[in-house]
Amino acid sequence: MRLYRHTADLPAEERGAVVALGNFDGVHRGHQTVIGTAQRIAAEMGAPSAVVTFEPHPRSVFRPDDPPFRLTPFRVKTRHIEALGVDQLIVCHFDEGLHRKTAQAFVDEVLVGGLGVRHVVCGYDFLFGHKRSGDPAFLLRAGQAHGFGVTEVGPVSDAAGGVYSSTRARAALTAGRPVEAAHVLGHPWEIEGRVVHGDQRGRTIGFPTANIELGEYLRPAFGVYAVRAGVDRGGDTVWLPGVANLGARPTVEGTVARLEAHLFDVDLDLYDLHLRVQMIDFLRPEMKFPSFDVLKDQIVKDAAAARAILAEG
Repeated sequence: MRLYRHTADLPAEERGAVVALGNFDGVHRGHQTVIGTAQRIAAEMGAPSAVVTFEPHPRSVFRPDDPPFRLTPFRVKTRHIEALGVDQLIVCHFDEGLHRKTAQAFVDEVLVGGLGVRHVVCGYDFLFGHKRSGDPAFLLRAGQAHGFGVTEVGPVSDAAGGVYSSTRARAALTAGRPVEAAHVLGHPWEIEGRVVHGDQRGRTIGFPTANIELGEYLRPAFGVYAVRAGVDRGGDTVWLPGVANLGARPTVEGTVARLEAHLFDVDLDLYDLHLRVQMIDFLRPEMKFPSFDVLKDQIVKDAAAARAILAEG
């Protein structure tokens, strides 16, 4: 997959793609259908397939004081999109200039002038342009005027009728239901980041942890999770079972939320490496224990519970 951060940099041979247009936070099953539709049409037309997305997420520009909400920060979103086999990822920098650009100007300057699109695919709820004045119907009219096709993808639902959406995934995670979130996303939700030094209390009781700051990630339900952690080895990712605490650690008077993952049966120096931690299942809420010894006893129980869950699947 080729990554372009400016449409002005697009080589002539890369123009004329079939593009999937959207924010794609989470790259959930609905997003995958939009992107897959663009890939199918591209194959039929003999054109490149592309995803056009926006960074930073417009919500973080419009509402900068909101709590963190991202399901997939840019690095993670890029990896998920690349895994789908897209030819191009085109990133539109979302700033005040793009915010004030009218829907018509976005079509004229970005889709037509910058990309020379042959076809655009978007979800039924996609909105763009100043004051969110552009929608799929607007794109259809613009396509008729400029000579590119438009396909609107309707809601994508599961067998029970639940629509796959970023909102649904966020709600599941904040309620402590990572299994449901994985059902919506089509893959386990994960937190990725550089392993930082902690207070090393876990090492003193036989449970050393790899610590990751949460940054712009959504804050899911605080508590203990069964996890799988992805460690890079020779260009491949090796997945290791473990248990993790996500929260502020009230027993030790912690104040800043972070992820602390203990990997089973390995002794690895992970400091300063990037680690991917998949949240497989929720074990219990975060709580304050009367002593560190009581906490240690609970960690032993948590680890046993996590091993049992991970052994099943």
